[in-house]
Amino acid sequence: MSSTEKVNRVASVRDEYSLTAALAAVELPKSTWYYHQNQKVSYAEKYAHLRPILEEIAREHPEYGYRRTQKELAESYEYHYSQEVVRRLHRLWDLRLLRSIQPPPPSPVRQVITEAGKRVNLVAQRAEIGLFEVAYTDFTELAFANGTRKAYLMPLLGHQSKLVYGWAIAARADTRTALRAWTSAKVTFQALAIPYAGMIVHHDQDPVYTGYGWTNQLLVQDKVRLSYALNGAKDNPQMESFFSRFKAEGESLFLTAETLPELRVVVSERMAYYNLERRHSGLDYLSPLAYLAQVRQGVGCQSTGP
Repeated sequence: MSSTEKVNRVASVRDEYSLTAALAAVELPKSTWYYHQNQKVSYAEKYAHLRPILEEIAREHPEYGYRRTQKELAESYEYHYSQEVVRRLHRLWDLRLLRSIQPPPPSPVRQVITEAGKRVNLVAQRAEIGLFEVAYTDFTELAFANGTRKAYLMPLLGHQSKLVYGWAIAARADTRTALRAWTSAKVTFQALAIPYAGMIVHHDQDPVYTGYGWTNQLLVQDKVRLSYALNGAKDNPQMESFFSRFKAEGESLFLTAETLPELRVVVSERMAYYNLERRHSGLDYLSPLAYLAQVRQGVGCQSTGP
């Protein structure tokens, strides 16, 4: 069996067995595996997560070449890649053809966002925020398998309690992952008797959060209010602060996970630690669940500003 065939065999069982066990079974050195992962992955596979975003930019801004697209990608979507990468992807996926096609009319949700202007950020309009009135969410990348792979984590974070209500992690930052995170949050709401009808869920204007699947489930089915950031991550500092701490404190553990299921176990353990044990200076050095219990006993019930 050639090295390439061995690499393909190991890749086919990555989510079922650890990398070490799979490599040992086919007698493939780790150095050979990582070489193939770093050098042999095609451009299309490596940057597949960017395709829907670049296509959306091409449709919304048909006059943009790769230079302007690179700026839009960084400032509106928080993806920082060189102009050379964007130029090659433009050619690879023939985005010039999309730019020459008349863009479709904006979706009803996108029309509402545009018409609402600054009012679409519901959080910014509030002078005070009660215990269960606002939750924040967004996607972030987590590197694992010694930095050779990445997954997308989406938590939902309570404004005042700092409690992570729910989360999901997957290979793609898509609607399915987002709805799994919301379902996880609803399990917590039920377990802790937290009312969520009317709750504001704040996030950016990523296509996942303006698409039918997300808006129909939260707005129509669950009667939640959606709030949209006007300037991406800059308008969602609570979420960015959480990501910064969570990733810094758990980075070494995430990197040792060799498969997505292993990473999911590590994230689950870190989330449990965060909610149950980690003391927060903003909560008078209580954990989120301890703080929630204290508030419900009538201690420290004041609402906080945004």
